[in-house]
Amino acid sequence: MKILVTGGAGFIGSNIVDALIEAGHDVCVVDNLYMGRLQNLNPNAKFYLMDLRADELEKVFALEKFDVVYHEAAQMDVRRSVENPVFDAEVNVLGTLNILQNAVKAGVQKIIFASTGGAIYGEQDYFPADENHPNRPVSPYGITKLTVEKYLFFYELTYNLQSVILRYANVYGPRQNPHGEAGVVAIFIEKMLKDQQPVINGDGTQTRDFVFVGDVVRANLLALDYPKSDIFNVGTGIETDVNIVFRELNKIVRKNTPEKHGLAKDGEQQRSVIDYKKIKKTLGWEPVVSLQDGLRQTVEYFQRFEV
Repeated sequence: MKILVTGGAGFIGSNIVDALIEAGHDVCVVDNLYMGRLQNLNPNAKFYLMDLRADELEKVFALEKFDVVYHEAAQMDVRRSVENPVFDAEVNVLGTLNILQNAVKAGVQKIIFASTGGAIYGEQDYFPADENHPNRPVSPYGITKLTVEKYLFFYELTYNLQSVILRYANVYGPRQNPHGEAGVVAIFIEKMLKDQQPVINGDGTQTRDFVFVGDVVRANLLALDYPKSDIFNVGTGIETDVNIVFRELNKIVRKNTPEKHGLAKDGEQQRSVIDYKKIKKTLGWEPVVSLQDGLRQTVEYFQRFEV
């Protein structure tokens, strides 16, 4: 198949690109390299240096005639979305609408959309949250992801554009960007390896569902062959607090870094964990990489390539 991956030079997107190319697909990447990096790009993918909002995107769709679009590109920093909700909406909503409009014009059959399984549910009523949990995002980032999900429903109803929505838990692993405020695992690892002091926001008891990027990639490949539109959580169903992640990394890195706490951040949920029973039943997917093994693989990647 001819496939476009937006954000294909980024953390999750580049790992998806590698897997698609290994599976024999013809892959193009659109990325503005704001968070993506050239060294992540698969040499067998065709690359367009371009913003999601660019008018030139129409020419790419007309030229390449994609069958499927993996939409991974996003403004994905929750705290930045709180500080600048207009920018967040410009990228995540208007940028996505540019993708969708061009997909319809060019006859794309299917969109596979990277949504969020943490921010979309907000503070949960029950744990873990399944796909039927009320959607009460507490950050502009979560609001924009939910907005795109609603647009995808509209585009299927109006233009018969199929979509599979994957609501990711907190994804971590090799190629995660340690710069900025997002991606606590990568931030902690980089600072530990550089003998710098990581800061845990608040008391560190806030929980997340940490899912390894390799497991997320497998879910994306399974979604490619799924013949209907649907929404699936992609997580582990395991709640882990940030203090535990810090301590596990400290053991792996063997730096004995002191545990330092700072102020809690605005827009940050206290607890987040999602249920993956639906995707297991429907697509046969389940997470296979444990947190300890995933953290070890991530540390090894940073030791080889980042520090």
